[in-house]
Amino acid sequence: MTAAGPDGPGTAEPGGGGPGRRAIAVLAGTAGLAFLADQSTKHLALATLDDRDPVRLLGGTVHLTLTRNSGAAFSLGADHTWIFSVITLAVVGWIGWMALRLRSVPWGLSLGLVLGGAFGNLADRIFRAPGYFVGHVVDMVSLFDPYGRVWPVFNLADSVLVCGVVLAVVLELTGRQRDGTRLRGAGSAPAAGSPKEPTDGPRRRETTSVEDQRETTDVEQRERA
Repeated sequence: MTAAGPDGPGTAEPGGGGPGRRAIAVLAGTAGLAFLADQSTKHLALATLDDRDPVRLLGGTVHLTLTRNSGAAFSLGADHTWIFSVITLAVVGWIGWMALRLRSVPWGLSLGLVLGGAFGNLADRIFRAPGYFVGHVVDMVSLFDPYGRVWPVFNLADSVLVCGVVLAVVLELTGRQRDGTRLRGAGSAPAAGSPKEPTDGPRRRETTSVEDQRETTDVEQRERA
């Protein structure tokens, strides 16, 4: 069955219709779990890693070290904390607008991860020192180096946000739309049982031309006889 959604014609996925309650539930549940997990790990890091040397794990692949980041995800833009607070609020509003026509469970998962990660870091910026909307985000995970010299120190909110964005890219590339439809790619193979278009047009025309010449020759021979 085909359906034309807001993003263009496509093929409706099973369960794509209806009010989209399941997709909204997945979005809200994923965002809530991601937020709670992020805040729990930050609380644990503050309680166990403060004034302590970095903890080495997995043979030095991962280090746990407490840092307070005044910038965005992965310590970017440390001098513009309030700007990232405003951007995060805009992202949250955008996701809320997207949810109004959300019918896809995979998209609900993707947007839920982004929303949960955004809320996790936004809560730090709003409520942590040194002040409202300029608070420092708690980071605690460093890869390959205890002080973030190989890869910036990050937290769980950063991780789930990136996972949500990656999932969104995959969904877009595979043609899955937020309204539950799936776009048919221009290069997709024809469905089983569908008639195939002839691929021997020039050869067929050439054969027809030879047959016409033979018929003309036969007619001329009869007239001479």
